[in-house]
Amino acid sequence: MTALIIGGSGSGKSEYAENLAVSLGGDRNVYIATMKPWDEECRNRILRHRKMREKKQFETVECYRSLKNLVFKSRPSVILLECMSNLVSNELFGLWEEGDLPVLDKKTAAAEIAEGISHLELLTDHLVIVTNEVFSDGDQYSPETNEYRKVLGNINQLAANRAHMVVEVVAGIPIKIKEGIN
Repeated sequence: MTALIIGGSGSGKSEYAENLAVSLGGDRNVYIATMKPWDEECRNRILRHRKMREKKQFETVECYRSLKNLVFKSRPSVILLECMSNLVSNELFGLWEEGDLPVLDKKTAAAEIAEGISHLELLTDHLVIVTNEVFSDGDQYSPETNEYRKVLGNINQLAANRAHMVVEVVAGIPIKIKEGIN
């Protein structure tokens, strides 16, 4: 089963996704962290998320790019991918590190991420994907940011189409948008 959890910043989507992942059962839950700790704000957010899942017994795997290359020694029961918005940013703009993979154009980034989602679905019984809703603020952005938003929107649509369940979390309240078998 694949689930897509979407919401705005601070909506409660991460906590909902973690609780969903734990409720799916299994003996091995893997948390794929895509946020690169760029600065103090990122490090604080990462620390807050680690504390949130501390007692939920997730094995954390950091993967900033190239989901399709992930390999596990043993099959996870549940994979929680947090967060698609960071992954899209990393693929489009890179990690700014020596030896980093080349940045991808929007079409290639979307294809790589779609392939990565398919790969993860084959590696587990349950995949829970967390993503951001970035189109409801109405602000004006640079061309680069608009390109990012379009790619994220396309990936969100692809993931929602593939998913058995889609839940939007608003102010901590989950609203089921889709539930059932594809």
